[in-house]
Amino acid sequence: MTTLSPYSVDTLYRGDTPRISAREREYVLAVLDSQFRTSAGSSFTKQLEDLFARTFESKYAIAFTNGTATMHAALAAAGIGPGDEVIVPPLTMASTSFAVLHAGALPVFADIDSDSWTLSPASVEERITPRTRAILPVSIFGLAPDMDGLVDIASRHKLFLLEDDAQCFLGKYKGRVIGSIGDASSFSFQSSKHMTCGEGGMITTNDEQLATAIRRMNSLGYAAVGAAAGKGKITRETIQDPLYERHSSVGYNYRMSELCAAVALAQLERLPELVALRGLSARILNDAITSSCSEWLKPQAIPGGVTHSWWSYVLKLDRRDVSWYDFRDRFRAAGGDGIYAAWRLTYLEPALRGGKFAAHQTQSFDKGLCPMAESVQPKLLQFKTNYTDMQRVENQARILRQTIESF
Repeated sequence: MTTLSPYSVDTLYRGDTPRISAREREYVLAVLDSQFRTSAGSSFTKQLEDLFARTFESKYAIAFTNGTATMHAALAAAGIGPGDEVIVPPLTMASTSFAVLHAGALPVFADIDSDSWTLSPASVEERITPRTRAILPVSIFGLAPDMDGLVDIASRHKLFLLEDDAQCFLGKYKGRVIGSIGDASSFSFQSSKHMTCGEGGMITTNDEQLATAIRRMNSLGYAAVGAAAGKGKITRETIQDPLYERHSSVGYNYRMSELCAAVALAQLERLPELVALRGLSARILNDAITSSCSEWLKPQAIPGGVTHSWWSYVLKLDRRDVSWYDFRDRFRAAGGDGIYAAWRLTYLEPALRGGKFAAHQTQSFDKGLCPMAESVQPKLLQFKTNYTDMQRVENQARILRQTIESF
């Protein structure tokens, strides 16, 4: 049985945890050696789905080509489409809202919490209309939102709750692993994520009927596919029958390739150490903030009972005489690796701004829609945590202290 690998902090500090290891290379070579024979099946995809489901405390895990297709397929499988609304946060990658549009539904933006920057349940409640069918919260920067509040709202209003956990691997919420709480959860294996295969994604759920519908959305609507791991392809026996009715529904070709699955499996087996690396990087950077006694750089607030997974370490710059660009430029000039900005709020992107997507659109996608998100977004400084050399992180922390003191 495939299992997760142990790790030690000493190993992390020695720099013995490369992003891509010999294990990934070994698994990729095994796929290549198979010559992509159909008879070889989807061995790595099945192992990946099996281990992912166990790791994220779910009955089913379904591998996808990316973490946008995951959300699109889950929404479509839940019956969400034209005329429906899905409540989303504005402070995140636009893919979250785009997936709603891909399903033919309309994103409705709710505001964020002032300190954790996650989707606010109170704002969600205010945005519910008779057309609301789902809530799609994001574990932003690696921190889960108020899942108790969102589960309660979803339950009372009979809404589909789909977690976007692309940035949160092995995060916890009151003792439960993130990815096991909503009706379904979406993960991304894009190159910046805790684990990667270049591009890829996964959906988890405990609902067999939903898992089967998602698998069919993932696999061209094939009648023979099912919820269980490895059920993403039809068998040779069925495909060779001239009278076989292959397609029970219209689906998409969102299946993960065996090459990507091989890399993703190796990464998943190493996930505790990969997540621990980010946590250690975040702790070192946070120590720099604590030691500098800065009151104008505020880390993301972590509520009690929630474990952050540190996709990135983020600070809110709260000083009127220092601009985001001032801080970024001085940090970089001192030898810092650079600072990422938070995404422009999705409804203010040119693709959505001010536009009408449906006759029933009640929100105007313009400034003023989510005041808290609009206030917070321009002030956020995102620092990398995906280091494999802790000495380099220590150097970045020193430069961060030096930059703070220079103001």
